[in-house]
Amino acid sequence: MIAEGLSPGEATARFYALGSKGLLTTDYPGTLRDFQVPYARPAAEVASWPRDADGRIGLAEVVTRSRATMLIGTSTQPGAFTEQIVREMATHAERPVVMPLSNPTSHSEAQAADLIAWTEGRALIATGSPFPPVTYRGVEYQVAQANNALIFPGLGLGVTVSRARRVSDGMLVAAADALAGLSDAAAPGAAVLPPVTSLRDVSAAVAEAVARAARAEGLSDVPLDGLAERVRAAMWEPAYPAVEAI
Repeated sequence: MIAEGLSPGEATARFYALGSKGLLTTDYPGTLRDFQVPYARPAAEVASWPRDADGRIGLAEVVTRSRATMLIGTSTQPGAFTEQIVREMATHAERPVVMPLSNPTSHSEAQAADLIAWTEGRALIATGSPFPPVTYRGVEYQVAQANNALIFPGLGLGVTVSRARRVSDGMLVAAADALAGLSDAAAPGAAVLPPVTSLRDVSAAVAEAVARAARAEGLSDVPLDGLAERVRAAMWEPAYPAVEAI
């Protein structure tokens, strides 16, 4: 969002973050950690929002009031993304993005099959644990796994090839942007992210983006000529000698 012109404050304000005691606010009924403070909503902004007996503003209320278009779950609370919450979001988001990232599967905030059914096949889903394909109304939906293996091998490869002096925020953003550029979920049932089985191609694309970002930020002195070929050449090839019994 910052790359598209928003200030850091404006970008942060697009997120409604919740902790164990509900929505993070400046009058949060608990202790805010330093990394939570930038996401705390002003108490005055949510003064009229209903709270429970313990002063907490729950996820259902946040989704309704904020008109959320994306849910990211790292709570390890199974079932936290309820049918009511998901259906509410789907009323004001044409392609709601739902990412129940907690794992193992028993801790996932929602099941992929339920998310697809509750949104009539419109949800863009990425999960923390692997889920099998889901068939809904005759269409097979591939469920993407948001696996860090889609980023980190390519990040390390890009750093190695570029001989970057350090890893910057810009290089991490470039890695994420490269992966996002490989996403094509326009077709019904298509996965939001590339499958892990295409990891070598994904890693090459990420590595190139990371190397270019390192060079642009002055963190690398290695020229970019023939970068694609050098990235491929630096990749480990699992070649094993044949062993024959004599």
